[in-house]
Amino acid sequence: RFHPLPSQWNSGLLNCCDDLSSCCYGFWCCPCLACSVSGGLNENHCLPLCDMCSPAVMSAIGIPLCVPPAGLGLRVALRHKYGIKGSVCKDIATSCICVWCNWCQLHRELKYQTNSPNASNPEETLTLAPGQMALSLSTLRRP
Repeated sequence: RFHPLPSQWNSGLLNCCDDLSSCCYGFWCCPCLACSVSGGLNENHCLPLCDMCSPAVMSAIGIPLCVPPAGLGLRVALRHKYGIKGSVCKDIATSCICVWCNWCQLHRELKYQTNSPNASNPEETLTLAPGQMALSLSTLRRP
């Protein structure tokens, strides 16, 4: 699948004040926000609940688990879907160190990518080499 040129996150990890509604949503009900992000990425809405249940279950059988699997997986999925620069190593660190900030950043990015007229949809836009034109599938569709 073709991705446009790599971009940056539209807000930093600690920029919760960029979108106060996402910040409040994450502060008052982070599990609900996480489930919204999962659904927004067309995954099972309950997937983030694994992050809450799996450490307890794994610890009960003697296997420590410090990386939240859903948070990490959805961060990588969102980054790849929208062509955001980064690495799995950075994603692991972010997912482990600041779980709430991670979910809030994912929610802000998903809102930006789905609501912004300036955000390109990598599935509908083919960007050619610099100096050439970009072809959008939506301009080719007939009404």
